[in-house]
Amino acid sequence: MALYVIGDSHLSLSTEKPMDIFGSRWNGYVEKLKKGWESRVTAEDTVVLAGDISWAMTPDEAKEDFDFIEALPGQKIILKGNHDYWWQTMAKLNAFVERNQYKTIRFLHNNAYETDKFIICGSRGWYTDDRTAPIRGADAAKIVAREVQRLSISLSAGLKLQEAAKARGEEKELLAFLHFPPIFKGYICDEIILELYRNGVERCYFGHIHGNYDCAKVISYSDITFYLISADYLLFEPLKIEPKM
Repeated sequence: MALYVIGDSHLSLSTEKPMDIFGSRWNGYVEKLKKGWESRVTAEDTVVLAGDISWAMTPDEAKEDFDFIEALPGQKIILKGNHDYWWQTMAKLNAFVERNQYKTIRFLHNNAYETDKFIICGSRGWYTDDRTAPIRGADAAKIVAREVQRLSISLSAGLKLQEAAKARGEEKELLAFLHFPPIFKGYICDEIILELYRNGVERCYFGHIHGNYDCAKVISYSDITFYLISADYLLFEPLKIEPKM
């Protein structure tokens, strides 16, 4: 019952949205993703998909992409990315899952999940890669505050699951998953990192970044280790998260 993570599948099985603008790694990426996933993940495993799942604009338009995800092995926990325009309220998303009889798809939003070894928490987060724009403008401050609140709700739910597991004699690590990087090439979202630190998170996984293949894939900061898990960085093979020794 292993745990895996991968971000940025950017599926567009019912729409035309080429990804090769991000480089040659994206050529044939859907087949690469299928092959890499099936070579690692079993039906008993869980995979966190860290945002930018589909280019579709509505859940119904995304159905073919979700059919593809449903057919892959394992349970899937999906969080929102900046391109997931199909994302709606949890009630509507759960109704979409029920209507299409998906058995392996759940959503991470103001909640948390428990696996055999881990507690899964997360949110979209916030990041700007526009170096000419002010990072701390009024709009950015509102977005950061909202994302910190959502992350806090998720972590609070995760801590409750962690305490319940501890009462059963089980030690489970609290993990955080974000779409946007909280730290990357000089950018630091102090508010989100502080929320992770305050809640005892020691490992955090993020996506969103494409093409800069010479950048650090693992960053240590404030006693937290951050992992870049965008699909192209992982060569479209989900990353297995090993329990801490």
